[in-house]
Amino acid sequence: MREPNGISREQLEIMSPLTKLRRLDSLRCNFLAQFPGLVCRAKRSIKIPPTSRLLLTSQIAAMLIVCVSNITSAAGIYGNAESASKNTLIDLSLEELMNIEVTTVSRRSQKVSEVAAAVFVITQDDIRRSGATSIPESLRMAPGVEVARIGTDKWSVSVRGFNGRFANKLQVLLDGRSVYNPLFAGVQWEQLDTLMEDIDRIEVIRGPSAAVWGANAVNGVINIITKEASETQGLFLTAGGGSFEQGFFGARYGGKINESTPYRFYAKGFTRDHMKSISGGSANDAWHNARGGFRLDHTREIDQFTLQGDLFYSSFGDRLDKSQLSAPIIQAETSRGHTEGGNIRLRWDRTYSERSSIMLQTYYDRIDYRLLTGLNYSTESFDIDLQHRLPLLDHHDLTWGVNYRLYHNKVFDSELISFRPRQQTNHLASMYVRDEITLIPEHLRFTLGMRLDHNDFTGLEIQPNARLLWTPNAHNSVWASVSRAVRTPSRSENDGRLNVRTLSTIPGTSTSLPLPILAQAVGSSNFISEKLIAYELGYRHQFSPQASVDIAVFYNDYSQLRDPSAGSPIFQSGFPPHLVLPLVLTNKGSGHTYGVEASADWRPYDRWRLQGNYSYLDIHTHSDFAFNQIDSTTGSADKVSPQHQVSLRSNYDLSERIQFNLWLRYVSSVDLYNIPGYVTMDTRLAFKPTKNVELFLVGQNLLSQNHREIVSDFISSLSTNIPRGIYVGAAWRF
Repeated sequence: MREPNGISREQLEIMSPLTKLRRLDSLRCNFLAQFPGLVCRAKRSIKIPPTSRLLLTSQIAAMLIVCVSNITSAAGIYGNAESASKNTLIDLSLEELMNIEVTTVSRRSQKVSEVAAAVFVITQDDIRRSGATSIPESLRMAPGVEVARIGTDKWSVSVRGFNGRFANKLQVLLDGRSVYNPLFAGVQWEQLDTLMEDIDRIEVIRGPSAAVWGANAVNGVINIITKEASETQGLFLTAGGGSFEQGFFGARYGGKINESTPYRFYAKGFTRDHMKSISGGSANDAWHNARGGFRLDHTREIDQFTLQGDLFYSSFGDRLDKSQLSAPIIQAETSRGHTEGGNIRLRWDRTYSERSSIMLQTYYDRIDYRLLTGLNYSTESFDIDLQHRLPLLDHHDLTWGVNYRLYHNKVFDSELISFRPRQQTNHLASMYVRDEITLIPEHLRFTLGMRLDHNDFTGLEIQPNARLLWTPNAHNSVWASVSRAVRTPSRSENDGRLNVRTLSTIPGTSTSLPLPILAQAVGSSNFISEKLIAYELGYRHQFSPQASVDIAVFYNDYSQLRDPSAGSPIFQSGFPPHLVLPLVLTNKGSGHTYGVEASADWRPYDRWRLQGNYSYLDIHTHSDFAFNQIDSTTGSADKVSPQHQVSLRSNYDLSERIQFNLWLRYVSSVDLYNIPGYVTMDTRLAFKPTKNVELFLVGQNLLSQNHREIVSDFISSLSTNIPRGIYVGAAWRF
């Protein structure tokens, strides 16, 4: 293959640097000879007579538009041949990118092109080029994923609908360690963080994966996978700041105890500004965070051991929306708090062959959360997971395993929430089996899987799955899936009480009462698991090494969804006197969703990569209409999730030293909160003056001064505007 300048890549590789420069001088002179009045002289000096400048300027502008690819290819010769950009994924062909291995779908390594599921991989290069400073923000790159920012430290993240601050149908993992919080049935994203440069990839699985990952992996699984210690050797430093990202730093050092035992230590911190409410006041949610950790890997013959741990401390705040949650419910309007915690993980892998292995992983984590007048709790969890993979006959690839999880929590009463009993220990035990059957070698595979979970709230849950993958040739694959998944109750839905909203009338009526009404969500021991039957179909096509497309369609049938039911009002003689309206959580809701997700990858030139995706989602739910505003994640799910989402990314290497990245996004309206659709753009410009140094300028949400994305459900935090932001930074690698 030849470059546009007529030099083959093989010739470039064997040329000396001086020969390359001489060849470039010759090419430049030939190019500049097309313009009248321009002379190319020795030592690459160029003289332009004054009478020719205007004509020359117009001709150069036109020629740059037509020949931009040739110019950037030639300019690449000037770059440092040892530049670190050689190792980025933009240098891989799309065919090689399709062969990136993922582990989340089947708990073993598989090529993306061989997976019978809707999977999307966000690479480290994607994260770096996007300028994202948090894991939730980087998830916006994946189709079918809804990311809406509530405040500085709060997000709503879901897959295929039912979005909310505590979206309860999504399983999230960090290096295979579950961060799903069974106290509230969701993920508190402000507690999930690591050094962004240490993330190897984020695997996003849309659709049920409960047969592999158990209860709550209903609409999808997100697995954040960090790099091995051997891939983070040496010293890394980064620092910067700006308008909203007021200041940040990160440091990591990797070394070796011996050739078989690499390690790393890291530390990071940041401070982010508070956001403003829609009325212009402060939301009191400025966020300050510090975190550190380590990883040690040891390899000995067929065994590999990993020891990993983290500690963190965050200071944050909140401001309640008094129009939704007024006296007598809670007296304080603003509050500050902190959360701190840590975790440690130990993993052992023994690999007998490509088809036979054993994995044992265990971890412990602890979190203390304190938000004055709002929410105060402490949690501890312990998990142990054993997995065995082995070949069975010639055409069966069998994986089975067992898992046990202990979760202890203690909640302190506040003006907002209370639990009875205050502390509790819950247990989850499960076993799973998965058999991948090769029906026609290299063309047709059939997979059967099942997981049995036993929990303290609903007992035994059975979650089966069947998948079929047909690959007629190396460029096409078609897959189909049928799955059953459940979302088990959280402790808050079983024995919690949450003051949700102040009402002036009984829901469903227009009658005003002389006393204020306090709507209080009340857990019930009769609350059972939500259930899903999902049908999926997907298609992948590799047009060429420069272009590919991935399409998935789905239909989800939900039953026994959470739905509040009003009890009898209770008079409270406090000051002021008021009525308490209990909203008992039941399983009377149901619904169905369908949609399509498409992603395309195109590389028009070696140094230019375009990535785009589109998501369409249609939701229909059936529940008690009177309480749709209170429990919006079910009754108003069709009005909370945007129906259309579009993402377009352009990654362009102007030279070996300069990168320019654009990211354009469109999200349609959120009708429940009267939030219009918005278009926004992020951009990143990076310059590498030397091999080990990178300077970057990042702009976020550039197309408007601010915009709204979503409103907090259940906990009535003040609605905020997401601001435009600009920050600069530098990174050093030694």
